[in-house]
Amino acid sequence: MSVLLYRLGRFAYGKPWYVIGGWLAVLASVVTLLAVAPVKLSNEVRIDGTPAQKVIDDLATSLPEASGGQGMLLFKAPHGTRIDGERSRTALLAAVDAVYRHDHVVDTRKVLAQEAAKGEKSPLLRAQATVARAAGPQSSGRTPVPLQADGQPVPGVVVSADGSTALMQFQFDEQTFELPSGTIDNTIKAAEQRAARGGLEVLPSAAMMEIPEIIGVGEIVGVAVAAVVLLITLGSVVAAGLPLVIALVGVTVGVGGAFTLSTVFEIHSLAAVLALMLGLAVGIDYALFIVNRERRLILDDGLDAHEATGRAIGTAGSAVFFAGSTVIIALAGLLVIRITLLSTMALVAAATIAISVLLALTLLPALLGLVKERVCPTRTRRRVTPQQSGTGHGRAVRWGMRLTHHKYAALAAAVLVPVILAVPAADMKLGLPSGASYNPDTGQRRSYDLVSDAYGPGYNGPLLVAVRSTRSGAPLAPAALAAATSNLRAVKGATSISLAGMNRTGTTAILSLVPDSGPNDDATKDLVTAIRDRSAPISKAHGAVIGVTGFTALAVDVSGRLADALPVYLATVLGLSLIVLLLVFRSLLVPVLATLGFLLSIAATFGLTTAVFQWGWLQDLIGLDATAPVVSLLPIIVTGVLYGLAMDYQMFLVTSIREAHVHGATARDATVTGFARASSVVLAAATIMVSVFAGFVFNAQPMIKQAGFALAAGILIDAFVIRMTLIPATMALAQEKAWWIPTWLDRLLPDLDVEGDKLAQKISPPHPAAAQPRTAARQAGTTG
Repeated sequence: MSVLLYRLGRFAYGKPWYVIGGWLAVLASVVTLLAVAPVKLSNEVRIDGTPAQKVIDDLATSLPEASGGQGMLLFKAPHGTRIDGERSRTALLAAVDAVYRHDHVVDTRKVLAQEAAKGEKSPLLRAQATVARAAGPQSSGRTPVPLQADGQPVPGVVVSADGSTALMQFQFDEQTFELPSGTIDNTIKAAEQRAARGGLEVLPSAAMMEIPEIIGVGEIVGVAVAAVVLLITLGSVVAAGLPLVIALVGVTVGVGGAFTLSTVFEIHSLAAVLALMLGLAVGIDYALFIVNRERRLILDDGLDAHEATGRAIGTAGSAVFFAGSTVIIALAGLLVIRITLLSTMALVAAATIAISVLLALTLLPALLGLVKERVCPTRTRRRVTPQQSGTGHGRAVRWGMRLTHHKYAALAAAVLVPVILAVPAADMKLGLPSGASYNPDTGQRRSYDLVSDAYGPGYNGPLLVAVRSTRSGAPLAPAALAAATSNLRAVKGATSISLAGMNRTGTTAILSLVPDSGPNDDATKDLVTAIRDRSAPISKAHGAVIGVTGFTALAVDVSGRLADALPVYLATVLGLSLIVLLLVFRSLLVPVLATLGFLLSIAATFGLTTAVFQWGWLQDLIGLDATAPVVSLLPIIVTGVLYGLAMDYQMFLVTSIREAHVHGATARDATVTGFARASSVVLAAATIMVSVFAGFVFNAQPMIKQAGFALAAGILIDAFVIRMTLIPATMALAQEKAWWIPTWLDRLLPDLDVEGDKLAQKISPPHPAAAQPRTAARQAGTTG
């Protein structure tokens, strides 16, 4: 492997424009396809096979007019006035009319007018009367009343009991992510323009949020911090710029390529953000690792830039290849769960990682071929003394010696810290983002709070109950519908029930059930379970099948499905990665220690995420003021991504330790030497990755905010507590036993030569005079 990559690096360095031209052609193709094909992203959390999703799919067939996305607008009257007062009411009716007339909004007024023309022959009107009689009055004291116009109720609009607000619920003709770009924003603006005439404020629900910005100010700041870290680490603007170029090209090709396929495959916005986060982070880190090795070969061994690049690709490039492989394996493990949403995320992110690795092994040496000796400016070469050469940083050496000397204390601290941080994870609750997940100054949160206060928390997430006749093609009997309604009304936690729709043949009815509690409350989850428990008795006694869907039902099903899948996924990824680590390190203990350390990291990550987002601890530090459950998708995504990235640092650090051991150092000395050589780049790489991920914490979308925080916290713990403290301490404790492997297994395993030992044997490095590096620098005319 090392010899092959060495030759690849020398070729790319010697003929840079061949490689650069190829990548420019790829970039041009991606940009051209993006220009001609519109990007289409989704915010829908869909997991096929769950009970709630089956109900949605059945309704799309039996009642397609009800399968579009839901919209909800809250209209708030000026302080001290009623919204049904003359001036406010006129503006409100105009705003409602503007919404119903807008493109892609289903005008319920026309539908009801057509049904009214049928008179008693209308199955919808008959069902409406049946449900109203069976449901009885609302149990809550905050009973809203319909908005009146010309003596008739306005469909979909109710006024709060105190008259301060009006709530409009309507439907689009397509799912929100399938609507043309700008449709939702234009619908809100149309309502705002009419409502402003009466001084009304319009607040959209969280469901009416467009696809969030993929890149914002926070993300740009994160990349800027990464650039500063690169400059400090490499000491040269030219050298620091190379990893940024690799990362930007990687995300352009990887994420841009995924965008070109968004019209063919449904791509969730989180998949794009995840690929962007990982592409930026690993693209910078992998290139940094190689550039740092090339510079050390120039400064420490006196090699010219051409030879140093080839050997850096042969050694550090091998580590990058296998580090990237572990990340890809961890992401590809999501495919075994067979959830389309996660599979798409995994494939997009894994493809971006693969592209980043390929760029680091091909485009980076080509760019180094253009930079040549300027990668190490003259002033840097002059600062390096013979005593400094090859010894690493003094602070790193001292820290490594302290770790090996005080190994028991270091080991205890490295275990105790993540264990304490993991405690809140025992109380972790899973759910989906709602209006309560946003900050108080956002329209989504204000709408959620006002609806809760004026109507009750259940109006923020009503359940949809589908009632279908058990007899194929036969209309739903009024008695069956009435029995189902009265049974549902009797369930503890149900505030009100009303008819939301019925298909033309009368075989399927949709009931809107408003709970007493909010969408993510345990009481609402209990209500979903109770409704499902009543389905079989109702079906048997009355010939009507009941299915429940809606925000809470989907959250219950998604959380349950992912919780069941997590152990299978974890076992698959750990098993495959242990094999890769066994091949790389040729040791039984090192892969096991790496995996156990990761388990401490992920537990601490879940604990911190629970404490911050669910308990509300330290939210001021990240500009957050909202408590909500941990997003259902987060544990399984963070587990996969963090495992892959943790193994990156394991690979970078332990390959350096093993390299020193293979070249004759004792186990203890190899630990100190390897740590001193690799710690600075691991420190820089971890800082860069934390900075990039932390930039996404300030994204407005709660799902992206939690993902950014969890990954940043996980890397912080894993890199500094586990990889740079726990691993060296345990390696020093185990000494030679750390590298033990049965003889029969050692013979069976292929020699991947990540350390470049075979490369050194087959292609001996030149031995230039000590002054050659400075001479070469002067000949190149470098000034930094």
